[in-house]
Amino acid sequence: MSGDGFTTCLWFDGQAEEAAHYYTSVFPDSALGSIVRHPEAGPGPTGEVMVVDFTIKGEKFVALNGGPQFTFSEAVSFQIHCDDQDEVDYYWDRLTADGGEEGPCGWLKDRYGLSWQVVPKVLLEMMGDPDGARVERVSQVLFTMKRLHIAELEKAFNG
Repeated sequence: MSGDGFTTCLWFDGQAEEAAHYYTSVFPDSALGSIVRHPEAGPGPTGEVMVVDFTIKGEKFVALNGGPQFTFSEAVSFQIHCDDQDEVDYYWDRLTADGGEEGPCGWLKDRYGLSWQVVPKVLLEMMGDPDGARVERVSQVLFTMKRLHIAELEKAFNG
């Protein structure tokens, strides 16, 4: 079998083009692709945006104006693995701006209700450490945070 990999389809209620522009402005190495409008035959109003293709860091997405029937939930989220605190802060600030919501343990919802996890790469290394006491200390601090702070996590890890 062959194929072109996966494309993530995000369902919006009239905000597909706006969202695609937003996401490509937040993430470096992103690009807006084609915009497909409803033809006279429908299913939506002629000329209105039906789907927008875009890429974020090489990953393919389609924003679909599907209507109000479905909304995003925390059951699906996207992880952003960050190299340092500046990168954590960059994504956290941009994705919580203009109606986004902070959540626990590095989770947030953006203005469209899409869930993201802004995770420092070093946290993944800490949580995989074979020393259970270190992992426990990091976990205790992690569970008190919204935006993750690498220095505080490292302090807990090192005792």
